[in-house]
Amino acid sequence: METCWWVLWWRLLVVLAVADVGLAIDEYSRADFPDGFIFGAGTSAYQVEGAANQDGRSPSVWDTFAHGGFAGGPTGDIAVDQYHKYKEDVQLMAEMGLDAYRFSISWSRLIPDGRGDVNPKGLEYYNNLINELISHGIKPLVSLYNFDHPQVLEDEYGGWVSRKMVEDFRAYAEVCFKVFGDRVSHWTTVNEPNILAHGSYDQGISPPGHCSPPFGAAACVHGNSTTEPYLVLHNILLAHASTVELYRRNYQGKQHGLIGITLYAFGFAPYSNLTEDVEATQRAKAFYLGWAADPLVYGDYPEIMKRNVGSRLPRFTTEESELVKGAFDFLGLIHYMQVSVKDNLSSLSLELRDFNADMGAEIMMGNSFPVRPRALQEILEDFKQLYGNPPIYVLENG
Repeated sequence: METCWWVLWWRLLVVLAVADVGLAIDEYSRADFPDGFIFGAGTSAYQVEGAANQDGRSPSVWDTFAHGGFAGGPTGDIAVDQYHKYKEDVQLMAEMGLDAYRFSISWSRLIPDGRGDVNPKGLEYYNNLINELISHGIKPLVSLYNFDHPQVLEDEYGGWVSRKMVEDFRAYAEVCFKVFGDRVSHWTTVNEPNILAHGSYDQGISPPGHCSPPFGAAACVHGNSTTEPYLVLHNILLAHASTVELYRRNYQGKQHGLIGITLYAFGFAPYSNLTEDVEATQRAKAFYLGWAADPLVYGDYPEIMKRNVGSRLPRFTTEESELVKGAFDFLGLIHYMQVSVKDNLSSLSLELRDFNADMGAEIMMGNSFPVRPRALQEILEDFKQLYGNPPIYVLENG
């Protein structure tokens, strides 16, 4: 396992540093950063590829969600058309001086039926993109999944709410390792599983848009906000760990790559100095970050979650716990904003509870997305203190 930190930024740290100390951007240069620091950019397939209905790609849950109007109207049918303009994009990356480019693979482009035959055109596109990056001295970092499994798997068995997804995801990942692993040395399995589970299966604000009354921020027509978030995150962790085991057993020794998972971390601060709000902040950290990080490091969910959620929180078998624990060579970290946390323990008395109610805390987000540069440092310090200082790649921030 690598011991150095390679930090990949989506939006340059320089901007954050300027906001913190009030200096002009031109007072910073690469010389101000340590050797080995990697400057990069990142995207996801649905956001940039376009060509949604071309060359054998099947619809993903993102297509269904966007075309259903849940995303407010825009779709990724064309996006910035990277599918056709990848050479121009890579040239621009090279001119910017990027060291790395993190992108996700569209499962429904590579394996349109979710399992089975590989789409030759999809394979050709990703091979071309990877080769173009390398020819310009840009390191490809690949995310296997970004909220976009094939709609056919959603229709067949419900996607992540089913344990069947574990096997299908692992099989999809193995195709990627086989065909791209000779050139890709850094993999992440699932992007923001904690946000996916909460946002997509409790609040219904991202695909596939599950929630149930009285919860959710969208007019969902299916789902169960009280149980599905926990079930989905559990299945994602099992799929991730199973994929890591496969990679380590069959590919890592030959390809010499690293594999991890990408977690989202809010910066949390108490709403006030009251003891109740300080304690609520610790619960929020456990629910939002510890929910995924604790099993990866310790093999089980945080105790506060087991107490508050009770039987709705799936349990790991001994074998599953051993599989999940330590299933990463590095952790990817995404951080965008700081939020305030206010105590709301009274929510635990509700007969029907979702993730937010189980947490017993209220996230005070407001209408803005405040950026506080020191919040990222505090998150890294939490990882050091709580999780043994694992190798971390900052994969998105801004």
